[in-house]
Amino acid sequence: MAARGDNARPANTAPIDSEPFKRALTGCIRSIAGDHELEVAFSNDRPGLSGERARLPDLPKRPTANDLRITRGVGDSMALRKACHDMDVHARLAPEGADARAVYDAIEQARIESIGSRRMAGVAENIGSMLADKYTKANYATIESREDAPIEEALSLLVRERLTGRKPPESAGRIVDLWREWLEDKGGTDLDGLLDSIEDQPKFARAVRDLLSSLELAEDYAEEEQKPEEEPEADDSEDDKPSGERENDTQEEEAGSESAPAEESEASDETFEEGDEEGSEVADEEMADDGDENTETPGESRRPNEPFDELNERIDYHVFTTEFDEEVASQDLCDEAELDRLRGFLDKQLAHLQGVVGRLANRLQRRLMAQQNRAWDFDLEEGYLDAARLPRLIMDPMQPLAYKMERDTNFRDTIVTLVIDNSGSMRGRPITVAATCADILARTLERCGVKVEILGFTTKAWKGGQSRENWLETGKPQAPGRLNDLRHIVYKSADEPYRRSRRNLGLMMREGLLKENIDGEALIWAHSRIMARPEQRRIMMMISDGAPVDDSTLSVNPGNYLERHLRAVIEEIEQRSPVELLAIGIGHDVTRYYRRAVTIVDAEELAGAMTEQLAGLFSEEGTARQGPRGSIMRAS
Repeated sequence: MAARGDNARPANTAPIDSEPFKRALTGCIRSIAGDHELEVAFSNDRPGLSGERARLPDLPKRPTANDLRITRGVGDSMALRKACHDMDVHARLAPEGADARAVYDAIEQARIESIGSRRMAGVAENIGSMLADKYTKANYATIESREDAPIEEALSLLVRERLTGRKPPESAGRIVDLWREWLEDKGGTDLDGLLDSIEDQPKFARAVRDLLSSLELAEDYAEEEQKPEEEPEADDSEDDKPSGERENDTQEEEAGSESAPAEESEASDETFEEGDEEGSEVADEEMADDGDENTETPGESRRPNEPFDELNERIDYHVFTTEFDEEVASQDLCDEAELDRLRGFLDKQLAHLQGVVGRLANRLQRRLMAQQNRAWDFDLEEGYLDAARLPRLIMDPMQPLAYKMERDTNFRDTIVTLVIDNSGSMRGRPITVAATCADILARTLERCGVKVEILGFTTKAWKGGQSRENWLETGKPQAPGRLNDLRHIVYKSADEPYRRSRRNLGLMMREGLLKENIDGEALIWAHSRIMARPEQRRIMMMISDGAPVDDSTLSVNPGNYLERHLRAVIEEIEQRSPVELLAIGIGHDVTRYYRRAVTIVDAEELAGAMTEQLAGLFSEEGTARQGPRGSIMRAS
């Protein structure tokens, strides 16, 4: 490619003029892509390839030689994808299952980049710099166990090594070595055969399917090809059509079914995503339709607590006294110095886990970024000058449609509330991992424009506290109901920036904070807070390791008193509220309580479970579930 020379760091006296470099790089990208109409733009947004438009990261004011190589590497990767990748072929031969699909996509990206690396030494150096930067940012060098090493990344680097002969970058750490022996033992023969089909995408994809079958990640492709032949018996009318018409119908159905997955496959690539702008427009249109139904009548008041008041009467749940309950900000429970110390302890305990959870959070971020609040209209006759069309405008000042204009979309504002069980049974590893996951998810969602609230719930004392003392002083009346002092903790309010609340999560590490848990009333409290928010879509995630337990309450009430109340609260939210409720149980089956729930055995799985549950919600075609007409728990 042109403009491949490495430049020394410029003097710090003034910014350098990067326009000559950008023009040269634009020409190189178009040349490699074989598309001289491809538009290349540089911006601070994430890199992306969408139709006939490629978006590259903008250069700093004083770029180093490595900055230039990284930018060239991103451009080369996009150009090679444009030239060497067929979306329809990729979608048609793709396997089922998220894990298999991730490996399949990663290996295809390795094939695309390996083609250019084998043909041009400059491209090989640029892509190597891009990958080194990618793995440095992902902190892969700290990975020490196979459990933390994504198999799709290991396979991608191993395939790239086989196809190009180039070793993985040092910043990738031991990720390949951790998997190498197992992968070569299971699929060494299949790996050796990939080089023969590197220039033939269909043949290469079938070879990858054979590799996935050998690794037991997907079914054999030959078996899947036979399945459609067994199905079409239902419609007798097809037999009456001429054979030519039946073949045409079949081709049309296959073409329609392949077009949608093709866009998904591009969105899953690690280096960059395709179709992000088009996809966001579709999602925004769907959200706009639902948003009209979810609008409150002007002047109508919200009464989020009343349904639960009626609920308590219906199931005979009551509280002996609320005099000693408290809702408290985390920073009010200890001084600033102790908060800083606890946060430091949390960071130290989870230094090795940050990279793993961060990578999972990045997957969530990629899905959310397709639903940005703003978008651009291009090819306009007036507006802001489109820098991507500037060279064409200089050559022909009469060039029309060279402007762009920013517009607001109808993306539904979203808030996510994380409700974390702060009971004594969460002490140790579970609460530590829960705190770190909440920290990283808050940071990720905030970057995507999603408000986040982090709440915790426990009791002020063991065995009832002042509420029980009050009960004893009044002569121990029968069936007193809930008999303990609630402590509801606000770690991060929805409107508080992440940077100001980061240290608050360290409070969960404080000795003596975690006591007992009354889940039903915690859900009512969190629900009342989220219902008072103006956002159109509301999501609430409960993280708990067991059923509600309070010895003081259960010692003087029926044994299922708290559990019965929790079930009734969950049913009320799931059936009547616009709030979307999901739960994650740590070592405890919460699926018997919550309709949308997942149970994990080990606290290490919490990061992936939180991320995948939220990602699943945001990737649904529909938006927030609406309450029935006439329900008094409306969305604002």
